[in-house]
Amino acid sequence: MARKSNTRAAQGSGTIRKKTVTRKGQQYTYWEGRVTIGHDPGTGKQIQKSFTGKTQKEVREKIQAAAVAVNDGTYQEPSKMTLGEWLDIWQKDYLGGVKPFTVQTYSKNVRVHIKPALGAVKLEALTAHKIQGFINDLGKPKGDKKGLSPKTVKCIHGILHKALQQAVVVGYLRFNPANNCALPRSARKEIKPLDSGDISRFLKAIQGDSFETIFLTTLFTGMRRGEVLGLTWDCVDLERGHILINKQLQNIPGKPGEYHLVPTKNNKGRMITVAPSVVSILKKHRAHQSEMRLLVGSMWEDSGLVFTDDLGHHLAPSTMYHHYKKIVASIGLPNARFHDLRHSYAVAAIRAGDDIKTVQGNLGHYTASFTLDVYGHVTEEMKQASADRMEQFIKGVSNL
Repeated sequence: MARKSNTRAAQGSGTIRKKTVTRKGQQYTYWEGRVTIGHDPGTGKQIQKSFTGKTQKEVREKIQAAAVAVNDGTYQEPSKMTLGEWLDIWQKDYLGGVKPFTVQTYSKNVRVHIKPALGAVKLEALTAHKIQGFINDLGKPKGDKKGLSPKTVKCIHGILHKALQQAVVVGYLRFNPANNCALPRSARKEIKPLDSGDISRFLKAIQGDSFETIFLTTLFTGMRRGEVLGLTWDCVDLERGHILINKQLQNIPGKPGEYHLVPTKNNKGRMITVAPSVVSILKKHRAHQSEMRLLVGSMWEDSGLVFTDDLGHHLAPSTMYHHYKKIVASIGLPNARFHDLRHSYAVAAIRAGDDIKTVQGNLGHYTASFTLDVYGHVTEEMKQASADRMEQFIKGVSNL
């Protein structure tokens, strides 16, 4: 008996043909290919997928990629969902563990930048080249408006990449098309720490000021503004001179003037050991706060915060900032930022001989390389000073 031929097409096989269609009286020519991606388990019929393109080569490449995936068992049916639809799902279901302020930043950039440019594009049609074009366009001037800064462009790309990576995890995409984009280089802003003379004038200007203690603590510990405002007494060990920095005061998104305590940047707490002078400053401050508490009685708000107003309520970041600006302007430093106190601490610590790893830990930077990148110029100055001292030593020895 003759053997019956098996006409069932192999999975991954495909055909390509040229097609011409007429639309509104005009002819259009394109290439179409079909590839078998499997068989219906009930009927045994082939399940095919169509690919189209402007050239035969383009379609062949698509078919070959699909065929490899089918044979490897990794083929996924492309999602018909648009990027905009996925971004809505991502924001609703996958940002539960993200800080409220960060969620607000994500939502704004999705709404203002990503959706208008790419929201209508289907996930399956989102290519690396299309995303690169979007990234490039963000930095270009539009009319009388400047293009976005490199830092902002990187932030927007990061949001898009994060959303698409989640689409890969759940199976809507086989790979992240936002990988390996060429991002603009951002020139790091020059830091401007207060020098010794500036610090002396600043310390004199804040003597007796209502914000004196918080300014001193910031300058001598390097804490961020939100961290020092969110510091609580249960995180301060005055006997051992330790401070645990594990939270920060942050505005509640959408509610101007309302604040709450949230984890620190990078969600990592850190323990620092402060100078004895800082311990003395905080002891005096605690005694003064206890006096105020007794004075106002039941009107006192038991917030547990180290730095409060006269009723125990948290200090407003904007109020503290504007007060700081008035003081630095009075000593001839109108451009000094509150964050410069943190830079001043870091530079002083490095010049005092602290190693970069210790400074990194005290500042709460993610890596020591980042700290070195920010304050590398200080170490270079120290190296030059060291070389100058060695030169003086060599000359002194040579004269013997």
